[in-house]
Formats: sequence, C-alpha cells, structure tokens
Amino acid sequence: MAAAYGGGGLGLVSAGTFGLLRAQAALARRTIGEPTGTSPDAAGIYGRHHSGDQLTLALLGDSSASGLGVRHAFQTPGAMLAAGLAECADRPVKLVCSAVVGAQSSDLPRQVDEVEQDHPDVAVIMVGANDVTHRVKPPAAVRHLDHVVHRLRDLGAEVVVGTCPDLGTVEPVAQPLRWIARRASRELAAAQTIAVVEAGGRSVSLGDVLGPEFAASPIEMFGPDRFHPSAAGYASAAAALLPSVCAALDVWFGGPEEQPDVARGEGVRPIALAAVEAADEAGTEVAGAQVGGRDRGPRGRWALLRRRPGRSSGEVQATAAEDPPLR
Repeated sequence: MAAAYGGGGLGLVSAGTFGLLRAQAALARRTIGEPTGTSPDAAGIYGRHHSGDQLTLALLGDSSASGLGVRHAFQTPGAMLAAGLAECADRPVKLVCSAVVGAQSSDLPRQVDEVEQDHPDVAVIMVGANDVTHRVKPPAAVRHLDHVVHRLRDLGAEVVVGTCPDLGTVEPVAQPLRWIARRASRELAAAQTIAVVEAGGRSVSLGDVLGPEFAASPIEMFGPDRFHPSAAGYASAAAALLPSVCAALDVWFGGPEEQPDVARGEGVRPIALAAVEAADEAGTEVAGAQVGGRDRGPRGRWALLRRRPGRSSGEVQATAAEDPPLR
C-alpha cells in the first residue's frame, strides 16, 4: 500500500493534506499488511463430460486473478471462468494460470512466457491494483499491458482484460485518500481500455464490480484482510468477465449473442469516450468496432460499448463447485 496511490494528483494538495494522506496510507498499510499465503491451485481440465475439442484458457495478472484469500480452488476466478466457459461452449476447458500475488503490469511479459507453450485460445488478464498502490505511472503500466496483449494476439489468443478495480472501496482507506485511490483507479482503467482495444483485445470494467456492491456489503464481499475479495467477491468479478470470454470465442449461453441494445446504453463511440464511460460502470465491455467499414473516425478508434447480461455470481460459483478439474 503505497503512500499516495497513483501519484499524479498529489501535486495539487496542500502540505497539510499531504501529511494527512501519508498518515492515512501508513495506517491502511499496517491494517492490511503484506499479502501472505498462496492461492489455491485451480489448474486443470474442466467440463470433462462435454464433447468437442478442448479449449485452453490462460489466466494472468495479480492476486485478483489467482484468487488469494479463498480456501478452495473452485472459489477462484480461474475455476469459475473455466467451468463456466466449458458449460457455455459444451467443450472441455484446460485452465493454465500464471497470475502471481503482488504482480504489476511489468510482470505480465514473464507470465506470458509461462503460458505460451500451452497455446491458449483465450487469455484473461486482471491487473492494475498494484500499479496504483505502487504509484506506477499509468503510461508505464499501460505500455506493458499493450505489449502483452499484442503478443497474445500474435499467438492466436483472444484477450479479455479486467481493468483496474476501484481501490476507493477498500475499508481501511479513509477520506481523502479514498477519493484519490478511486480517481487513480479509474484513470488507469480508462487508459487500460484504450490500450487493450487498440491492441485487438476486449476490456471489461471491474471498477464498479469491486465498487458499490463491495461498499454495500463489505463483510460479505471482502476477505479477512479487508483488501482482497472473498469467494463471493471473486464470483462477482468472474460473472462480469465470463460473458465477454464467451463472446470472444463466439460461444454463448444457449445460442447466438444478442445485437447491441440501445436501451441498455450499448453502441459505438470513439474509444476515449467509451473508455471513460466503461470505467464508471460495472461489467461494461469495450471492443473494437467499425463504422462504414472504417476502424477510425474523426475522433480516433471506433469502439463498441456493451453491457452484457450474464449469469449471476451465485450461478457462476455453483458451476465451478459442481465441476472439479482433472489434474
């Protein structure tokens, strides 16, 4: 937990406020402590009872991807995504996970090294929180993410990135540090979205998935350290990501996916506008789009913003619990 969370905004505060922020950050750091323990090993083959060729799902990122804080493998995001994808695709899914507790975006290239030999069909990346807490400048963090998405796409994998969660909901963080954490998280999430779409991937906003819902039910949604999600919290993140993972592979719940729904606020926008809008709402997907056969318009890259209806977090968690992997 770094003293100022994302850095840039601190130049605008007074010396007294700066001192308060340092004190609040030190208190939060003592309360949360350093991550301890390991995440359950969820790697394996899910959906063995399904027919068809096996798909491979690679999971990269930080502790939010590895599932730090839960006791059982089926409670991790990887297990829930793999089991859910197997059910939707009616095919077995091999899960490989190179996510590391404490990872920053700069660690992603090494994680790709670990999974590239598995030739993933789809890769899910969850990263950003540690970049914010360690005050990594967004351009530096995004540069690593951009490189990795390009690399995975060159390997033939579809890529879905869960953008930086809203750290303004972490209970031990008080105001005004909470406001700065929220602002830094959303700024990084928007920058991640632009980079991911430009590189040929899809982004899904996790900010509000780990935001108001967590703020309303902190005991249920956060784990014992009040920083990492509980099993229910990870299920909410997996439920937000799963529809986009399925869509990236052209599989869907019981049939073809729906056309964009204007009533849900879906549609094409310039990428910068889509990125800002997505950072403010849970589960919002942003992917590349064309208008009149062109990828770009007067305001840059076209992007399709979607709010995909999917399964509930309880359904996603139950599917993983009922489908243990083959090691």
